[in-house]
Amino acid sequence: MCNSDGECRPLGFLLGLPFALLSLIFSIVGVVVWIVGLLLSCICPCCFCVTVLVEMALELVKAPIHVMEWFTSQIPC
Repeated sequence: MCNSDGECRPLGFLLGLPFALLSLIFSIVGVVVWIVGLLLSCICPCCFCVTVLVEMALELVKAPIHVMEWFTSQIPC
């Protein structure tokens, strides 16, 4: 995987794959929570806690990308 500077770090990518797969599971859970939270916020827009739950679920959906970027930045080769 190459970062924004154009440096490719295949070792960091390979070491990060198991953790990216685990975060992919969290991402799927995040999608389910996001859909349920979105429906609940449409039914009752006065619930502030549901809005916070939806925002947290969106961060879970982005988790695999953040994990792979972090892993590739930590491995120097």
